Amino acid sequence: MKATTQSIRSSSLSTKAPKLATLTALTTACAMLLSTPVNAAEVDTTATSVPSAIDSSKRVIRLAQPNTAVSTGQTNTPAMSQSNSQVNAASANPQQSNAPQSSGQPTRTSMSTAQPQAVAPTAATPELTGTTRVYEPGPMTAAGIDLRSGQLTNIPTPQVQLSDVSFVPTVLIPQQKGLGTDKLDVSLLDDFIKDVSPNARHYPPNFPNRSQRHYTREKIKVLAEWIEPYAQSPNASYDVLLRAAKLNGMGRNLDLGSDYTVRGGKYVDRAIKIQPDSAEANFLYGMMLSEGGGFKEGQKYLDRAVSLGYTEAEQSLAQSDLLSDRRDNALERLRRLEEKNPNNDTIRQQIKLIEEGKFYIWDIPAPNINVKPTV
Repeated sequence: MKATTQSIRSSSLSTKAPKLATLTALTTACAMLLSTPVNAAEVDTTATSVPSAIDSSKRVIRLAQPNTAVSTGQTNTPAMSQSNSQVNAASANPQQSNAPQSSGQPTRTSMSTAQPQAVAPTAATPELTGTTRVYEPGPMTAAGIDLRSGQLTNIPTPQVQLSDVSFVPTVLIPQQKGLGTDKLDVSLLDDFIKDVSPNARHYPPNFPNRSQRHYTREKIKVLAEWIEPYAQSPNASYDVLLRAAKLNGMGRNLDLGSDYTVRGGKYVDRAIKIQPDSAEANFLYGMMLSEGGGFKEGQKYLDRAVSLGYTEAEQSLAQSDLLSDRRDNALERLRRLEEKNPNNDTIRQQIKLIEEGKFYIWDIPAPNINVKPTV
């Protein structure tokens, strides 16, 4: 009798099992549908502005404070939020989620996945839905950030001002004698010679500090080496030879070696042969000879330069008189020159040096220069 009763009960339970499985599946589906908008509307009060990489291969999700309230009937939640809601619902009801699998009816369990996908399709573009921002990875560019576009709102735009702007005139000289020759750009060379000539043109050279003297020496080495192949050419032009003579003459005054003395005299001699009436070439040659001890040899070239109207040649003649123990002649020459050039302060200082018993009229305070180190 008891066995019969137990068999009846088991048969009744087996007939009720499909109904319980169906009810369990429906309960799971309803729970997931109701939990999806709730999870999408949750606010993470500890969220910061720094994104957290949830799926770095596709997108980055950041929970932020909601701009507007999210209604419970919202259906356009992002795909990532929906998938997270499904995981949360499944983990909150493990028995319900496992029930359909054990029922042996896989066709009925598909309701828990098909229905939410139809309600909330995957968003194609990044958008704000309540508390969630979805960021698609953008293209990697190396352009950086343009500060002028206002992307950095809390950082002021840099302001750049230029002052003390100067221009170096372009100077092109013929490389060789004759027409149709190639040109050399000596713009920077001429600017350097003009800058340092008051300091290194005569002996002894005078510089505002040791650094400027050193930089000048090093730059003369570089420039003299650059112009040397052009000056050595048998057909070198007057302009090339004159500049090579100036550089080597200053190198001699700065004690760069006897080679500079020999080259300086050779190049200026060739320049005079090309242009015998050049006041500057005659002055350079006469100055080099007289300041090197050849007073008689240099005087004829200095006299020639004076006759051509070169004022500095008169000063070199006064220096030659002073070193030849003709102090009175040197004073008389400079005073006469001062009358012709009343605004020349250098001549006035040279007269004072002679009156004080000095022997070098070029030993006067040198102008401040700013020669840059050679790169």
